[in-house]
Amino acid sequence: MGITLLLGPARSGKSRTAVRMAAAWGGPVGVVATAEARDQEMADRIARHRADRPASWETVEEPIDLESALRKIPIDAAAIVDCLTLWVSNLIEAGNDDATIEHQAADAARMATTRSAPTIVVSNEVGWGIVPVDASVRRYRDRLGVVNQLWAEASDQVLLVVAGRVVDLARMDEIRDLRV
Repeated sequence: MGITLLLGPARSGKSRTAVRMAAAWGGPVGVVATAEARDQEMADRIARHRADRPASWETVEEPIDLESALRKIPIDAAAIVDCLTLWVSNLIEAGNDDATIEHQAADAARMATTRSAPTIVVSNEVGWGIVPVDASVRRYRDRLGVVNQLWAEASDQVLLVVAGRVVDLARMDEIRDLRV
């Protein structure tokens, strides 16, 4: 069925869009959650995300081993990965080097292409702002950008979600091609 990558800024409606897409699947759904409730704000955010999903959906909470977490979702169930943004942060915090992060992202994306049910992947696009002063923040921005590109390459559909609205980036390629 393929992979759909949902990109956009924070609080743009990506997760809500992923839930709507998975609900439309009509079959079983599993969610890979990469967030950890390290403070009350994150605990509240996780609770809101859980409340937005049907209770019958299986959830695999895994902050680091994305490929294994995806393998826990039945192959005939739609899978939501929410989100690559926190996953990359978790990998950096765990001491992984850039090459390892990219290798793990490529492996997980490649494995997701073998699934018979849809895989919907959520990630933030963080590279639109000013260049961060701090080297560690620049590293995070750059790693996430590369990981997003790896997943986009493996995806059948890449959608930009802004203010709850969805733009098909392949359609933007068609528009660009017409102008050339």
